[in-house]
Amino acid sequence: MGFLKRDKLQIIAFHGYGTEKRFYARGRALEDEDIDLGQKGAINLLLNTWKRFETDEIRNTPIRIVFANNKVVHGMTDDEGYFLINETLDGLSAYANSEGWVNFDISFTDTDLKREILNQNRFPGEMLIPSKTARFGVISDIDDTILHTGVVSSLKWKVIINTIFKRAINRKPLEGAADFYHQLHKGKTGDEVNPIFYVSHSPWNLYRYLELFLTANNFPKGPILLRSMSSFTRRHKRDDKPQKQKEITNILNTYPNLSFILIGDSGERDADIYIEISKLFPNRVKAIYLRSVSHKKRMARVSKLFSDFKHIPFLIVDKTSEAIAHAKEHGFIE
Repeated sequence: MGFLKRDKLQIIAFHGYGTEKRFYARGRALEDEDIDLGQKGAINLLLNTWKRFETDEIRNTPIRIVFANNKVVHGMTDDEGYFLINETLDGLSAYANSEGWVNFDISFTDTDLKREILNQNRFPGEMLIPSKTARFGVISDIDDTILHTGVVSSLKWKVIINTIFKRAINRKPLEGAADFYHQLHKGKTGDEVNPIFYVSHSPWNLYRYLELFLTANNFPKGPILLRSMSSFTRRHKRDDKPQKQKEITNILNTYPNLSFILIGDSGERDADIYIEISKLFPNRVKAIYLRSVSHKKRMARVSKLFSDFKHIPFLIVDKTSEAIAHAKEHGFIE
């Protein structure tokens, strides 16, 4: 009978962001596959990867969010188990800590699920409200910007090998990246508490993997914004924007009084996205930093894109120290 035992249920809350009047939270309801991110050995790592992508979603089920004052917000998961709650709520900043994080609990409300639920049906979530002392925000790519993944390698084989056969705590960040992001977070005065947003083309299935990587390597805490697996196979219209660009647009729309530094790499489409964002939001982009990649054609293409782009500080960097020197020169950091 143990062979037929069904997995327990869980809710994974993704780090969200909002304002003192806007609650914006995302996550996913799934069966718990008991993934141990600390496991060693090729077989265990391969099995964990399989579990990440072979998900059993809890579809179209109601959930409840409870804040410290027992205020309740209700939501519903979709056909893939995801939920997105975008509510107007007053006074959210009263529950924020010194870094601007608001804590809440999420639970299932359907008594007909008749399934065992982890953590006594209580799952933690957090949402960031940028501090009033913030002078700017930072939006950063992950792949080949702070984490070497090989996204420009032939047939993406490096991405596959690194993701499947390397533990998150063993993945190495690009040298100096965490220190640079902490300097940006502190700003020129040292206490600006500038928010950091991590945006990637990776699927939400890798959320906990990437979250552990950022934590283990001492990156500033920030919302991690990915995309669904279905978006990889969905047929897109010719004028449809990449999910990364949609996420960045939503961030800038959420904080109309905040300017941003955009950080990415020169291997994929970051250059195109960042240029378009800077045109859509005039005077909102303070600087653009792109990591150089070992791909001559792509480097030449990016250099050409920015050849006439003079109104925003822009830099292609080989080393983080170059970006740090540039940021100091322009008064972003101390």
